[in-house]
Amino acid sequence: MTSTLQPALTTEAVKRPGRWLALGVLVLAVLLVAVDATVLGLATPYISEDLKPSGTQLLWIGDVYSFVIAGLLVSMGSLGDRIGRKRILLGGATAFGAISVLNAYATSPETMILARALLGVAGATLMPATLALIRNLFHDPRERSLAVGIWGATASAGTAIGPITGGFLLEHFWWGSVFLINLPVMVVLVLVGIKLLPESRNPNPGPWDLISVALSLVGMIAVVYAVKEAATHGCTWETLTTGLLGAAALYWFIRRQLTLPTPLLDMRLFRNRGFSGAVLADLLTVLGLSGLVFFLSQYLQLVQGRRPFEAGLAELPAAIGAVAAGLVAGRAARRFSVRAVVSGGLAAVGLALASLTLIDRSTGYPLLGTALLVVGVGAGFSFTVTADVILSSVPKEQAGAASAVSETAYELGAALGIAVLGSIMTSVYRDFTGPAGAPAGAHESLSGAVEAASHLPPDTARQLLTSAREAFVDGLSLAAGAGAVVLLATAAAAWFLLRGQRLDSGQ
Repeated sequence: MTSTLQPALTTEAVKRPGRWLALGVLVLAVLLVAVDATVLGLATPYISEDLKPSGTQLLWIGDVYSFVIAGLLVSMGSLGDRIGRKRILLGGATAFGAISVLNAYATSPETMILARALLGVAGATLMPATLALIRNLFHDPRERSLAVGIWGATASAGTAIGPITGGFLLEHFWWGSVFLINLPVMVVLVLVGIKLLPESRNPNPGPWDLISVALSLVGMIAVVYAVKEAATHGCTWETLTTGLLGAAALYWFIRRQLTLPTPLLDMRLFRNRGFSGAVLADLLTVLGLSGLVFFLSQYLQLVQGRRPFEAGLAELPAAIGAVAAGLVAGRAARRFSVRAVVSGGLAAVGLALASLTLIDRSTGYPLLGTALLVVGVGAGFSFTVTADVILSSVPKEQAGAASAVSETAYELGAALGIAVLGSIMTSVYRDFTGPAGAPAGAHESLSGAVEAASHLPPDTARQLLTSAREAFVDGLSLAAGAGAVVLLATAAAAWFLLRGQRLDSGQ
């Protein structure tokens, strides 16, 4: 009798009713986080003009969200495995919407910093929970690959929708509107999610170790903070001490996980070469790309003179390429191989970044648009397949923690990339020779030069902007070249680390 019933039970598990509608709910959460991550950069000049934060406060407004989310991803992923991924997703989504209102109506820099930090706490619950729920919704490997592709494509689409939507809102409304767009999405997500999402958790989770939570939080925040500070102000004793404190906390965290009977993060996952290779590939890919992502918007607006909405549209080919590649990545990995698709995608991104070393102030859009399209296609193939490998490499009970590791790799890669490539960019930019009498702030950033030029005589302003823009483009070209080297090296490493790795073919 057991052998007669087993196929029916397996089929029911694999073909869960409503799974695609449930995926639609998860996609809304991903879209929300992706959009929110991109609109702040556009809104920063308006926030600065209205709230008048100091330079340090402005840095915290921009960075505290990523600090908190990096520090809490692993803890929140593990908490979802314990108390239920649906519960933590819907609770986090509700909090995200409410805190977005606090962001929109902040009346002081201090309130804005607090609101961004609280938004990071809520945001840390969303991404690991969505990917973990996909692991439990889709048991059929081919369907899961497509679902992961849709998940990744939505994240990529969100990074394009964010600048376009944000640019439109900022040209027509006040800066708080870029945060209020979260509310209708959250309402739909929560109301529909209550009905459609299944609950899933680890049946034998063990206690949630608060010491491990604290070590993870302190370690990640300290390391990311030290990396960003080193990029901005150089390596001071304070920065070095903070970095060493963070590294010591992370070392203690790892040692503690190896001794706990039910760890917050099972370090044995990293013994799986496919899991470790996929996580490392994600980290290094984001590291290499972060310079382009961080500086491209400034290039389009401050060098080429595009309006925010136009700059957002100009970045659209990257999202289109990522969406298209993400939807077919799983099929391509099964037809060829995981390492061929990941390595090929990363090599394509590396070559596209190499082409951007040729840009200058007057570079036409065909070269830029083509490079962005290739970057999107390559990243779409790579990120989708590595996410599938990470999910497939772990038991479904640990899907939340594994997904959090993947997201943490993105955050750490972005911090390292901005630090390494940002320091290259900044060192080149600061050395430009401006006209006599140019304010010192003009050498800090291109936006500082634009602001300084507005208070100078026309001829002096023109000389300053010409020198500053040329230095910025030189720095961007060098950062793109460094990113290309990182991506091509990562492609070679992925070829060896993912050797023999396959996606399940399903029934």
